[in-house]
Amino acid sequence: MDPLLNFENLCLAMMDPGFYPHPVLGPERRETHISVVFLTGTWVYKLKKPLDFGFLDFRRLEDRRRFCRMEVDLNRRLSRGVYEGVVALHRDSAGRFSFQSSGPVVEYAVKMRQLPETLSLDRLLSANKARPTLVRILGRALAEFHRLSQRSPNIDSYGRWEVISANVEENFEQLHPFVGPVLAPEKWEFIQAVNRTFLADRRGLFERRIEDGRIRDGHGDLRAEHVYFFKGIQIIDCIEFNDRFRYGDVALDLAFLYMDIEHLGYPEWSRAFLAEYVSCSGDAQLYALLDFYAAYRSIVRLKVACLRSVEVFGVERARQEAEARTLMRQAYRYALQFGRPTVWVICGLPASGKSVLARNLADALAIEYFASDDLRQEASPSARPRVVPFGEGPYREGLRQHVYAHLLARAQDTLKAGRSVVLDATFSHRKWREDARRLSEDLDAGLVFVETVCSEATLRERLQAREGRSGLSDARLEHLPDMMAEFEPLDELAPETRLAVDTERTAVSVLVDTLSQGYTRACEQVARLLLSIG
Repeated sequence: MDPLLNFENLCLAMMDPGFYPHPVLGPERRETHISVVFLTGTWVYKLKKPLDFGFLDFRRLEDRRRFCRMEVDLNRRLSRGVYEGVVALHRDSAGRFSFQSSGPVVEYAVKMRQLPETLSLDRLLSANKARPTLVRILGRALAEFHRLSQRSPNIDSYGRWEVISANVEENFEQLHPFVGPVLAPEKWEFIQAVNRTFLADRRGLFERRIEDGRIRDGHGDLRAEHVYFFKGIQIIDCIEFNDRFRYGDVALDLAFLYMDIEHLGYPEWSRAFLAEYVSCSGDAQLYALLDFYAAYRSIVRLKVACLRSVEVFGVERARQEAEARTLMRQAYRYALQFGRPTVWVICGLPASGKSVLARNLADALAIEYFASDDLRQEASPSARPRVVPFGEGPYREGLRQHVYAHLLARAQDTLKAGRSVVLDATFSHRKWREDARRLSEDLDAGLVFVETVCSEATLRERLQAREGRSGLSDARLEHLPDMMAEFEPLDELAPETRLAVDTERTAVSVLVDTLSQGYTRACEQVARLLLSIG
């Protein structure tokens, strides 16, 4: 008998409530390209279609059994008490199908508990029932999952620059026929150019991710509809049929859920779960790759929509094409976010923690770092002078103006090359902040001012600790009153370009807070830019 006909006959039998050895509500049949699922109220049965799509091959019964077993084992990593196991389906001599062991096995199914759909993340978001506590639980769960997930030289190979570049180009090639009929040519060309530039400039970043152990056996299909808050947190439906779709950077794994939540219209929640993930995992560098991988995930999904559009007609084709255009707009926004250079100005009083934060930020984002203290030393390379009164020596007004001009000139060169930059200086005068603002505006760059703040007692304690020690900064405790008096508040800056961070905490928590808030500011700026250009 034709395997597909036999499979369909089995599916028809499973629509009979009497087929099941337990009470049934329904049953309800749901279908994807590769599987058929039967919901019965208490249990769910998932069958794999006997098809070969190239990236998977389910034609042989023994392979369907093997992949069912893999699905159960892999999904138990992120769920508890959901995946019951693999059950066999038989056909007796009269041709009747059943779960009873009468006749040969003709199919296998994954048996799992049916979860309340009202408790899935996408439903909770749409019902306005998502809460910060749930988002934090999700971030912590994924951080722990990635910490424990498998790593090997083979898995590491999927994070190699060459592999990622090939995957990106494969997507571009497969989408080429849809440019014009479905995808806007100018925006699509921009997406391609920005991706290729990012890959060319950031090869070392991908190598570092491998060295840091960030390439893992992940989930592969993290979507809001696969996350349930039921008896804790349950994350289901990972990819079992092709290892290559699970293997990769944890940032790639997370980017799917991040872009999916944004696609549903809830960007504040996507950023919140990422902030908790980074806080728990310590993977601050994730922000350097987030938009790149989110664009990649968006492009993969729009490719699926485009390919489906040629298989259907009428209203369904129009729906798939509309979905593709929506996803391309999302990919375009991500491309703007990682392709547009940003000026990060880390400012504040001496000893407020700005230099520690600035260096950590530049390291996390893998971008250029320039500090006024370094440039001041270049301008006065002689032996360090004795501590002099405020406003004299290396901090006299003329030299300070020269240092800021030099600092912004360095930033200008970096921005012109299309790269972001971190500037570390007090920026105590509005005129210097205005110069930075004009520079970013002239070069169409993003701009985020981060003011480091702490109590006066902490400033005094830190400055006191400098006494008798050499260092690039000449600020001392005796200068504090004058430094505080001359520091002009940042209230002239637009809210979307500035934030303040409390540096009384650990350096890691300060960095995570800065990245989370700063990333939000950068996204808001891109959103305003998109509104202005239409």
